[in-house]
Amino acid sequence: MTIQWWWIPNALTFLRVILIAPFAFFLWHENYWPALIVFLAAAVSDAFDGYLARRFNWRSRLGAIADPLADKALLITAYLMLSLTGVFPVWLFILVLGRDLLIVIGGLVYHYGVGRFDMQPSVLGKLNTLVQILVVLAVIVMLSEFPAQGWIREAGIALVSASTVASGIHYVVVWSIRAWRAKQH
Repeated sequence: MTIQWWWIPNALTFLRVILIAPFAFFLWHENYWPALIVFLAAAVSDAFDGYLARRFNWRSRLGAIADPLADKALLITAYLMLSLTGVFPVWLFILVLGRDLLIVIGGLVYHYGVGRFDMQPSVLGKLNTLVQILVVLAVIVMLSEFPAQGWIREAGIALVSASTVASGIHYVVVWSIRAWRAKQH
C-alpha cells in the first residue's frame, strides 16, 4: 500500500529547491522574518523527506543525488545573500563555496582518474554542514529582531571558517590516500 507514495521524498526535495528563490529574495531585501519561515520550512521538509525515505525505504538514485544538492544550494544561497548584504564577509562565502567546489572537483578527478567515486559524508563534513546551518539560523533569528547577543555573528563566522577548513582538509587527505592506495593495486 505504501509503494504508491514513494515519490513524496523526491517531491519534498524539489519543494526545497523551489524555496531557494523566495529565500534568496527575502534575504536580499532584508526581510528576515519571511526568510526565517522559508528556511525553517526547508529544514522541516528536509527532515521529513529523510525520515520517509528511511522509514518506508522510499529511496531512489535521484533522491540520493538531489537531496544533498538541494541542501547545499540552500546553504550556498544563504551565505551568498548574507555576504552580498554585508551580514557576512565575502571571504566567508568564498571559503564555503570553495570547499564545496574542491570536493566536487576532487570527486570528478577521482572518478575519472582512479575509479568509481561514491561520496560518503564524513563526520567532519556532517559537522561542518550542521555548523553552517546553525550559524545561518542563529544569524537570521538575530536579524529578525529576536533578542540575541551581537557576538553570535562573529562566533558563527569563526565556527564556520574553522569547520569548513578542517572538513575540506580532511576530505583532501582521505581521498588522496584512497587514490594513492587504489593506484598501488
